[in-house]
Amino acid sequence: MAEKTEPRVLQGTMELLPPDQILFNRMYDTIRAVYESFGFLPLDTPVLEYSNVLLAKAGGETEKQIYRFVKGDTDLSMRFDLTVPLARYVALHKADLVFPFKRYQMSKVYRGERPQKGRFREFYQCDIDIIGQDALDLMYDAEMPAVIYNVFTKLAFGDFVIRINNRKVLNGFFASLGLADKIADILRTIDKLEKIGEAKVAAELAEFGVSAAATEKILAFIGITGKNADVLSALDALDCADETFCEGVSELRKVVEYAYLYGIPEKNIAIDLTIARGLDYYTGTVYETKLVDYPTLGSVCSGGRYDNLTGYYTEDAMPGIGISIGLTRLFSQLRSENIVSDERKSLTDVLFIPMDKNHIDFVLSSAAKLRAAGLNVDVYCLDKGMKPKMKFANRSGIPYVALVGDDEAGAGKIMLKDMQSGEQALCTAEEAIAKLVK
Repeated sequence: MAEKTEPRVLQGTMELLPPDQILFNRMYDTIRAVYESFGFLPLDTPVLEYSNVLLAKAGGETEKQIYRFVKGDTDLSMRFDLTVPLARYVALHKADLVFPFKRYQMSKVYRGERPQKGRFREFYQCDIDIIGQDALDLMYDAEMPAVIYNVFTKLAFGDFVIRINNRKVLNGFFASLGLADKIADILRTIDKLEKIGEAKVAAELAEFGVSAAATEKILAFIGITGKNADVLSALDALDCADETFCEGVSELRKVVEYAYLYGIPEKNIAIDLTIARGLDYYTGTVYETKLVDYPTLGSVCSGGRYDNLTGYYTEDAMPGIGISIGLTRLFSQLRSENIVSDERKSLTDVLFIPMDKNHIDFVLSSAAKLRAAGLNVDVYCLDKGMKPKMKFANRSGIPYVALVGDDEAGAGKIMLKDMQSGEQALCTAEEAIAKLVK
């Protein structure tokens, strides 16, 4: 006999039992429904791309994490996010698309991460992006938090705050300190403020040649807090003449005002000058979202505006704005903290249990009637005794069983049993539909 192979799952991937998969799918469907309610169109790009196309912008740590291989004479890579494939897609199909182009994509991506808690090699991202031609109005910058607000309101994980900033505010302020050549390093450093604290941020800035006086001003600047109106007033009071800074403050003010018009309460959106988003391609508004009651989860939805993501594929100016929810990471953290639970083990509403196969024609026709009414119906087909049949229903978490024996089939009815209360009722298929749909 051949030696058996141990069944195991690759580290850094997520495989769920049915109750958890039901929960995951419910979150997935909720997010998709909100995306579609704002007019976003579905898109699914290939997992595999030509390496030279996918990696046109990549470099550094990103390129080290790419799953890349050669098949025959073709150099292939697996997508590591959904934004770069979107840029390729828009550049390729721009003649056939209507702009502004609003798309959502909820698919798996692949990264050669070192597996650990919250880090996956294969995971779902739920992205939306809006791509414009030549220009993209600031109203779209406010639409993004409106989408986030609706998603997390419907997911109902408790209070949350969408933290918003503008990279122009940061870039302009740092430039006014004479640090224009160090902006990228400063942004990446302050983006780690929550994780490493002020002292380590100051030490890291010193390594980049930022003076102690400038560091003090930077920390004081990103330490400005309060209500949105107060933060905007404090920014005005800085009397910073840098043109980029002034443009950023103006944009930030407009986006917050528009966000209120979208119906977002002030408690759910807050200007936070520490939000930098370390990725280089963000050029304007940036967002991060946190669950108030679960701060250790970190950002559960983030993104921002970029002005030239398609620049590696086309000469056309195509500004965009987008957000992403890392659904696999979010779900795994929510489950580990017992924030979501498997309330329902099965998607089946009713399990038909024939006492024997003599009445299978009546059972199948009755089950078909219930399905036609929108109910999820299963039929137990194994020729076993009543005890294992009922045990199957119990273990599966099915709320109702429809028992059919000689008496029931003869009367053209089913015995509908509530598995939780134990109550039974003899009824027609139509009566069972009325009861269950209600």
